[in-house]
Amino acid sequence: MPAPSAGRPRPPSPTHTVERSLRATLGARLVAGVDEVGRGAWAGPVTVCAAVTGLRRPPEGLTDSKLLTPVRRTELAEVLAGWVTAHALGHASPEEIDELGMTAALRLAACRALEALPVRPDAVILDGKHDYLGAPWRVRTVIKGDQSCVAVAAASVLAKVRRDARLAELGRDHPDFDFGSNAGYPSPVHRAALERLGPTPHHRLSWAYLDTLERWRHLRKPNLRERAEAEEAAAAAAELEEAGQLGMF
Repeated sequence: MPAPSAGRPRPPSPTHTVERSLRATLGARLVAGVDEVGRGAWAGPVTVCAAVTGLRRPPEGLTDSKLLTPVRRTELAEVLAGWVTAHALGHASPEEIDELGMTAALRLAACRALEALPVRPDAVILDGKHDYLGAPWRVRTVIKGDQSCVAVAAASVLAKVRRDARLAELGRDHPDFDFGSNAGYPSPVHRAALERLGPTPHHRLSWAYLDTLERWRHLRKPNLRERAEAEEAAAAAAELEEAGQLGMF
């Protein structure tokens, strides 16, 4: 890996501290690091990687995928694929995100990744402060775990590279959206294509970006909160109608 340029801080190096703690406190021999990518995108799936690394010395330069260049991420992902003890990926589609909401979609993708591992981990290190996974998994949440925990950093890189490659594949059928560069995230080119062509089959239709596109806002699907509010309003209206029919007012 090239030496960092003058004045630029070296990316943080993850350790096995949390993994060792889980071994000591829970007796967890197999610990999986879990990280997601695609949460804030307009298009494409949300992707979760689960990686089991053991306590071996990590490859040189391993850190949070967001701190690596695309070229270095790809190089590192190739090394990691043969270095990790096991890893698996899980995805939740745009349709599942629209139907379930992001938290449930993340859990679905994470469970798919964990259940696809050839070994069942005794504990899971989840990047961030919110446990979207829950029982039956034994979860330790770690803020910036992708910078501090080896297994989470490995999952971060593997998830990012795989999802970026998937969006590049989708982009071949939709070149105006430049998915190969923006990976489905907001960008000026992406927005201009949406205004001109409307959403593709790979876009999330319950997201608020559609409200700002006058020509296409009719395609917007209600999100989970809006559906709940509509159901509550419908239930309240039904109660009022029933009360009126019974002569209660």
